[in-house]
Amino acid sequence: MVEAAEGLPGYYGGRMTGGGFGGCTVNLVASGQAEAFRETIAKRYQEKTGISPDVYICSSADGAHAELNGASA
Repeated sequence: MVEAAEGLPGYYGGRMTGGGFGGCTVNLVASGQAEAFRETIAKRYQEKTGISPDVYICSSADGAHAELNGASA
C-alpha cells in the first residue's frame, strides 16, 4: 500500500507496520485529500491483490498524560 500511495494528491509519506499479521500502513495525508486518498488507495490495492482493504481515516491527538491527585502532570 505504501507503493500504491506514492504520488497521490495530499500524500506526505507512509510506513508499513504489522507485516507479519496481515500488514497495514500508516499514511500522512493532507486532511482535505483524505477521502479521495482513501478511495484511490483502496481501489489500487484491490486491483493489485484482489482483496478489498479496510481504510480508516483518523487524526492525531494530544496523547496520554498522567494525573496525580486530580491535577495533570
